Amino acid sequence: MSISALRSLLKERKYASLLFLFVVLIFVTFLLISNSQSFVYDYAGISISEPQSPSQNGSNTFIAANMESSLPRWRLCEGPGMVDYIPCLDNWKAIKTFRKLERKERHCPKGPSPRCLLPLPPGYKTPVPWPKSRDMIWYDNVPHPKLVEYKKEQHWVVKSGEYLVFPGGGTQFKEGVAHYVEAIEKILPVIQWGKHTRVVLDVGCGVASFGGYLLDKDVITLSFAPKDEHDAQIQFALERGIPATLSVIGTKKLTFPNDAYDVVHCARCRVRWDADGGKPLIEINRILRPGGYFIWSATPVYLKDEEHQKIWQAMVALTESICWKIVKKTSINGLGIGLVIYQKPVTSSCYEARKEDIPRLCDPNRRPNISWYEPLDGCLPPVPAVSEDGIYNWPAPWPERLNTKPSSLSKESDSQKNFMEDSNHWSALVSDIYLEGLTVNWSSIRNVMDMNAGYGGFAAALIDLPLWVMNVVPIHEADTLPVIFDRGLIGTYHDWCESLSTYPRTYDLLHLSFLLKSLTQRCNILDVVMEMDRILRPGGTLLVQDTMEMINELTSALNSLHWSSSLYQDQFLVGKKGFWRPHSDATA
Repeated sequence: MSISALRSLLKERKYASLLFLFVVLIFVTFLLISNSQSFVYDYAGISISEPQSPSQNGSNTFIAANMESSLPRWRLCEGPGMVDYIPCLDNWKAIKTFRKLERKERHCPKGPSPRCLLPLPPGYKTPVPWPKSRDMIWYDNVPHPKLVEYKKEQHWVVKSGEYLVFPGGGTQFKEGVAHYVEAIEKILPVIQWGKHTRVVLDVGCGVASFGGYLLDKDVITLSFAPKDEHDAQIQFALERGIPATLSVIGTKKLTFPNDAYDVVHCARCRVRWDADGGKPLIEINRILRPGGYFIWSATPVYLKDEEHQKIWQAMVALTESICWKIVKKTSINGLGIGLVIYQKPVTSSCYEARKEDIPRLCDPNRRPNISWYEPLDGCLPPVPAVSEDGIYNWPAPWPERLNTKPSSLSKESDSQKNFMEDSNHWSALVSDIYLEGLTVNWSSIRNVMDMNAGYGGFAAALIDLPLWVMNVVPIHEADTLPVIFDRGLIGTYHDWCESLSTYPRTYDLLHLSFLLKSLTQRCNILDVVMEMDRILRPGGTLLVQDTMEMINELTSALNSLHWSSSLYQDQFLVGKKGFWRPHSDATA
């Protein structure tokens, strides 16, 4: 054999050997994957294992450790405004493509969330505790002087040394909001703050002083306003410990069920109620309980110039068309402030007796509480008949209504039994475990969010503590939000695969019970953890009840954020967020 032929043969055998080794490597890799008890999610290029059927020989520990090694190295979000970033409201790329009316609505970013954490404001410290926080908060926690300057003549908020102070003033509260609240009850005694009236919505709320002072009357008020030129007013409210949320009456329905609120209040809230065929006021009609009151404290009620009277006449025509009646039109003694109080009808008979079907009646076959990303439709839902005489019955007086059978409860035969069992379950669990058995300092907690509230049993069990609960009903779960409002509690619909419409660092405690498994079937658990880190205050608490499978996965993510955590009875996890933030030069 020639030298050249020998070299050719050796070269062919070399390639054959390499090919053989490559095939063996693929085969071994396939065996390893096939025998693995986990599969892989791809979080923007970061692989994270999720356990499928962990054995009892310590595999959970191995999986958690493996996850920690593959979690991102966190970095700070960069860019202007990141300290107060709200992903679905600060999506500037999308916002600039919409009309003015839509720009203040939710426009969530498409694609994977950036793997970064929001920085803290310089000088941020543990918030002033309740009830002192109602009247004063740390300036460094919400360092926004724009509203202080803009409203300095109206005494909404005043800067005083290290603090922002809230005197209880406002455009319509010339002698203080406490006087204003008392005046309304004198004008309309049947309103009975804290007995007949328990759940209130304050539209265009400013810094939420109206809702803050109603708390003294045992009234829970959800205040809302858009993120607009009145910089950080909702952030001020939440820092004070007053229930509030970012929202706007634009082109979409509010994220509440029909017939939810006992009273809706608007003090110069700058909403043109008759716009777009009256859709804004018709939306208020949808969420106002039959027999409930709309309190409109605004200049068109009492100013006589042509422009204000034109608005007033439009309001008269609109309210008559939706069968609202004026129960009081007056002024608050000595203040020169005019207000009108309307009442929604308790039957649908007025709708049927109208000469014109404008606004039209809603389709009775349509599911009543669809309001997540639903456009305003401008129709009147029928008044629910919940008594034999066909008249809507008002809930029991507060606090009896908290544990009375809700009128919106399902008509199925076992619904009342399930409701009572749920109430008893949460009463016992909160009393025996949450308040006594877990490392939670309840005295430091004011703002609470139940991320999957069910019937509101968790909130009901905490009712005697000086805190409030935002009850969230995920849109992919059973619709129990009407029951929550019937009980005299507040809440909202939400999809936890998206960011919440709230400022960062606004809640003291987040609670979720067996929610994670359903979420991980639709979105990345890491995105949910990032959102919890965004909205929870430093020093705040995460309280989770779930399976060990989900707790292991969650613990690994929390460890990467430098949270502390403790496990109780193999089903309760208490996470504690600290003040840690990554250095600005860290890389993902």
